[in-house]
Amino acid sequence: MKKANRKMMKIVLVFPPFFLESMYNLPPLGLINLATALQSTDHEVVILDFVLSIRQHTLEMGKHIYDQCAERILAQVPDLVGFSAQCTTYPAVIQIAGKVKAEKPDTRIVLGGHNASFVDQATLERFPFVDAIVRGEGEIAFKDLVENYASGKEGEGILGVTCRCGRRVVRNGDRELIPDLDSLPLPDYTLAPSLAAYRDACRIPRSIAILEVGRGCPHRCIYCSESILWRRRTRTFSVNRLVQEMKNLHQNFGAQCFLLAYDQFTSNRGFVESFCHRVIEEGMNQVPWYCISRLDSVDGNLLSLMRKAGCESMCYGIDSGSKRTLAFIRKNIPYEILYERVVETAEQGIIPTLSFVIGFPEEEKEDIDATLRMALRTGIVGNNNPLIQMPTVLPGTELAERYRHRLVRQVDTYFSLGLEFDSGRRLESDEALINSDSTVFSSFYNLPCAGRSLEELNLLAEYFPMMVQFYPKTFLLLSLECDESVSDLFIRWLHWLRAHQKRKRLTASPQDCYQYFRVFVTGLLGEKKEIKIKHLPDILKYENLGLEVGKFDSLKDPFHIDLDGLRELRPIRNKKMIIETFDFNVSAITSDLKSGDYKGSYAPQSTLLLFRQEGDVLDVVEINPFTKDFLELCDGQATLESISTELYHRYGEEMNLEAFFQSCVEAVQILGEQGLLKSA
Repeated sequence: MKKANRKMMKIVLVFPPFFLESMYNLPPLGLINLATALQSTDHEVVILDFVLSIRQHTLEMGKHIYDQCAERILAQVPDLVGFSAQCTTYPAVIQIAGKVKAEKPDTRIVLGGHNASFVDQATLERFPFVDAIVRGEGEIAFKDLVENYASGKEGEGILGVTCRCGRRVVRNGDRELIPDLDSLPLPDYTLAPSLAAYRDACRIPRSIAILEVGRGCPHRCIYCSESILWRRRTRTFSVNRLVQEMKNLHQNFGAQCFLLAYDQFTSNRGFVESFCHRVIEEGMNQVPWYCISRLDSVDGNLLSLMRKAGCESMCYGIDSGSKRTLAFIRKNIPYEILYERVVETAEQGIIPTLSFVIGFPEEEKEDIDATLRMALRTGIVGNNNPLIQMPTVLPGTELAERYRHRLVRQVDTYFSLGLEFDSGRRLESDEALINSDSTVFSSFYNLPCAGRSLEELNLLAEYFPMMVQFYPKTFLLLSLECDESVSDLFIRWLHWLRAHQKRKRLTASPQDCYQYFRVFVTGLLGEKKEIKIKHLPDILKYENLGLEVGKFDSLKDPFHIDLDGLRELRPIRNKKMIIETFDFNVSAITSDLKSGDYKGSYAPQSTLLLFRQEGDVLDVVEINPFTKDFLELCDGQATLESISTELYHRYGEEMNLEAFFQSCVEAVQILGEQGLLKSA
């Protein structure tokens, strides 16, 4: 029986509008969890994902986007509207909530998420149309709040909730964290659009599902709100539960890849090993997954096991190359293990994403340069994705509290983008809202840095990763050759590019790097009376050829030899490769650079290198003159016998013609197997 005066409610859970090509291409797991928790009640729940609607072109970006969102919410005739609000989407949430409340004043407006949890009182005091904020963990607190509202009450006494009771804003006590995460029901993905819908709308190759592994963080990094939200405690779901959820999502919802959501995934080695072994036992290692890890919680053996279990990619939060900055932000990771871990990760076939942060308020230029040099060195190691960002001032963090009086609005950092709905610009109403309150909307603000201007930091964050990916060896050596700071040299490159291309603003693209960086470097070296690092031009050529051959797909074409017609065989050189002569032993120099040895000089040593692309990996091998000449003669017109005859006069002095022909046959077989030759 229903309790007296209790109302069955229509609840609409909203993922607010946001558009940034590289972000938010997954179902909103937080809202799915809330909706799943409410299935044990008689309330009706609907999830509206406006991020997906934008991707599907059913929600039009423009000046009236928030009106459209409010209309769709109101069309559901809701009694309660719950918004999942992150820092970037907070202005959108506030605006849509205000419009809904204005049209239907009896609708309860409830917010949740990291941002709301730390500005709960300020939000309710500033925006009278917001009724409550669920702080932190929401599955139980939100359900209790819904039942409270259904009984005609106003939320007072519900732990973990800040609410409006009449004219008062009441901050109820904190709720204890859920001790056993397995007690939560499996998230019901039938409550949201299909994984395939996200895959197709976001134009990604696979259907991805979030697998929440755990919650919490024990560390005290000055910029992070995660550890504060979870009270520096960590909890994980059981391995049995996680593998059960993986199988459910794969078999019943078509998940083709998993994002493991838990910053501390590798912090407990026994847990990770148990998870990996169980995934392998259940045959789920055929479904790839990626995760987040600290450098100091993995090693080669664990990485090998993770790869066998399906790990495809990992994100490492490196943050800074400056020991002074690492101490300032309280990131206690041994400096020495960085390159070893990056190399070990890549060697296992796991692609690492490396996250760096520049521009903390106390940083000098030397600290910023130390981070950029570290990024370049990881680029030399190769096969990783660099991410450079400026600090985001998240509410509730020590960074926000300590420096709140120094906040300014000058540049939009990466994590403040996504609301550019007005022809690529942010709506004027959003700008006014953000400008009105640096506490509630602190993530849109900047902290001045001692070492670099905010404009320069933003340029470095946006464009320097391209240099790390394309020309890390050249750029690092060029800074040494010119005795110039890495950041100074990069800003100089951007100014040169603007002048060279007659542009109005400083900008760069991958095509700019490929087409013009050689010209820039050659010009700088041409201005010098003497080049100290004489192998630098060879390194520039080496990296440029690596980019050029990267435009090709794999070399692997079918190659067959007719043993009965060897003499008339007309092999064809695969054109998806490049052979070049170098004045120095670039392979040895590259090996030294990878190990951090930046020798000023090497003895000249003519070297032949062959460049080819194997999947996502650049393969460079040293070859001998015979191989080079042999490949150049394989034009599809010359027979193997004629090739052998021509080369015999150069390389066959110590054997008879027939023996040399047989060596050419062996060369054809080996080069064909390597994909360097194809059949006519």
